[in-house]
Amino acid sequence: MHETYMRLALEEAEQAMHEDEVPIGAVIVHRDRVIGRAHNQREQLRDPTAHAEMIAVTQAAAALQSWRLEGCSLYVTLEPCAMCAGAIVQARLPLVIYGAADPKAGAVATLYQLLSDPRLNHRCEVVAGVLAGPSAELLSRFFQQRRRLGKK
Repeated sequence: MHETYMRLALEEAEQAMHEDEVPIGAVIVHRDRVIGRAHNQREQLRDPTAHAEMIAVTQAAAALQSWRLEGCSLYVTLEPCAMCAGAIVQARLPLVIYGAADPKAGAVATLYQLLSDPRLNHRCEVVAGVLAGPSAELLSRFFQQRRRLGKK
């Protein structure tokens, strides 16, 4: 089941890559129905908060007509950063499944453990490493391309 939804997140990441965005995709599922689906759009929107997770959370909240995303699962191709982890806690998401670990900005397990921090008012169950290989490969390919072209 996790791989099925992570493949949808990977499709979003591929879309981001085609749009010259960092290839990260996210999908939010509620009762076996996708209610949020997004990819990074920071360049297009000129918005530092336009991460895949943030956009998908906004879509899911609109679909449920509630800021509480109880009963939902977030699938994301890269370990969420501190900003996205904060939004996950605020949205009360109970389950987060991610692909590749993020050694530079990961706030779920790598650098910080925000989703399991007992000092916060909400904690999430986390499943790490689902389709980590394809998720990491897509990011590597994107950044290799950028370096080859001399882009930031």
